[in-house]
Amino acid sequence: MATFNDFNNPQVAALPSHLKQFIVDQQYEHYTPIDQAVWRYVMRQNYSYLKDVAYYPYIPGLQKAGLSIEYIPHLQEMNDALSKIGWGAVTVDGFIPPSAFMEYQAYRVLVIAADIRQLKHIEYTPAPDIIHESAGHAPIIADKKYHEYLSYFGSIGAKAMFSAQDFELYEAIRALSILKEMPDVDITEIRQAEELVAHCQENIGEPSEMALLSRLHWWTVEYGLIGTLEDPKIYGAGLLSSIGESASCMNPEVKKIWYTLDAVNYPYDITQPQPQLFVTSEFQNLINVLEAYADTMSFRIGGTHGIKKAIESGNTCTAVYSSGIQVSGRFSNVLSYGDNNPFFIKTTGPTALALNNKQLAEHGKDYYRQGFSSPIGKLKNYSKPIEDFDQADLIKAGIEIGARTVLKFESGLTVSGIINKIESADSKILLIQFSDCMVTGPSSETLFAPKSGLFNMAAGAKITSVYCGAADKDAFEEIVYKSNRVTYHPHYDDKTIRLHQIYQQVRDIRQCRKDFNLLVGLFDKISTQHKDDWLCALEILEILEHENSEHEAAMKIRKFLKQKTVEKPELKKLISDGFYLIEHPIQQNLVNQGLRS
Repeated sequence: MATFNDFNNPQVAALPSHLKQFIVDQQYEHYTPIDQAVWRYVMRQNYSYLKDVAYYPYIPGLQKAGLSIEYIPHLQEMNDALSKIGWGAVTVDGFIPPSAFMEYQAYRVLVIAADIRQLKHIEYTPAPDIIHESAGHAPIIADKKYHEYLSYFGSIGAKAMFSAQDFELYEAIRALSILKEMPDVDITEIRQAEELVAHCQENIGEPSEMALLSRLHWWTVEYGLIGTLEDPKIYGAGLLSSIGESASCMNPEVKKIWYTLDAVNYPYDITQPQPQLFVTSEFQNLINVLEAYADTMSFRIGGTHGIKKAIESGNTCTAVYSSGIQVSGRFSNVLSYGDNNPFFIKTTGPTALALNNKQLAEHGKDYYRQGFSSPIGKLKNYSKPIEDFDQADLIKAGIEIGARTVLKFESGLTVSGIINKIESADSKILLIQFSDCMVTGPSSETLFAPKSGLFNMAAGAKITSVYCGAADKDAFEEIVYKSNRVTYHPHYDDKTIRLHQIYQQVRDIRQCRKDFNLLVGLFDKISTQHKDDWLCALEILEILEHENSEHEAAMKIRKFLKQKTVEKPELKKLISDGFYLIEHPIQQNLVNQGLRS
């Protein structure tokens, strides 16, 4: 990645290296005049409709997020605005892994897809795009309770257990979203991609913590309603950025359900309109439901439950001892007694030890290349755990540097060997290193033998937390998971470039408010050389009617567009909505906010 641009935004500047790898340059100059027209059409339609059904005042929300109805936002302008409320924004290439997405939220940074939907997907696209991410998510960020929920969700989601099946589903969804935004793609290829997504959804097995959290995220952040069941308002970005579904979702056929923890039992399909939506009475309820779900997660339960979840995930996970020491690696075994009491854990492959999310010196994955193992629990006949031993306790237990010691744990596990060193921090004993060490289990089974080398025993009575990912990600994970499949970026032929030029000329005339007679010739080019286009003709009609100019040409254009609704019924709503906006224009002072050539 090139030189990192933090946009002079503290939230963006604070991002760790493993998240920076997903950031791409916005490349504003790559947006075409058609892209700008798509943004303007969607935003004007959104204002026309959402001013009555959106939870927050739409225009003030846009302004606080550094957005304009008239042009695609510049990332710098968004960051200038968002920094005032403690947030930032970066652009990425399409869908990024859910765990990374959540972690960005925890850092209070909005992830915005740099691309914008094609004209043929102007109503809705399953692919993340700048309309959805900025116009959908950003305007409501100014609501304090909501952005607290969003960042809190991110901090919890960043610790959720995820599975290999989750990644397979993510890759399938990313592939489908990329295909759907490609022009002239083979319908068979689309169908196969949809079938793969369905297969992954049907064969995901028991949903992981991340899968269930994603459902809560979907039914709130993306498709949430607030208010009453009879008269809800929209706050979910997926609805706010879809000029089709933002209207259809209010139909009685779409069932409205009170938002509770039961929402985790409702899977979703990103390719279809939602059959039901969830309504919260207030944003505090979102936090309450999230808190209730978090209480079921491994990072709060810890113990055997958490270690087993880590083993099932097959991913790098972290177990936290009650002393504070953090063990990060791929967990392969746990020995337990009772309901949730592990007394021995083992990792396989590169492992690292950390404290307060910082890797301990000389305890990185290069040192523990083959894995790590250690007991958990108290010593037999000692009420105080080892991590809290003072010097007198250590001497009493025979824990002295240079001494040969036998430590018997309550679980029946025994550690015997010569103590080389004792490591402490924050008044807690963290590690005791043994040479010539033997570790045996309650049934005298060998868990560690002297031939394996030095044995570093972590001190801790309990495993208080287990979560996905390494404690010190930048030290442990130089490159976290990132898809190799990139989004489609079109190459334009000469005819399309000429169409872009027409769109730009129309845009210039609208902003300069002169040379209206030139619009007649531009429409002639549209109607003869670009017959499939409708949006540019609509923009020309808008200018002529608002400026009360070229009446005969305006009538001709309206007739042309009406004929299009007959020839292509799928355009009927789009063109009819365009007519409505011409007849019911947005107040000029709102249109003029932040006009840009």
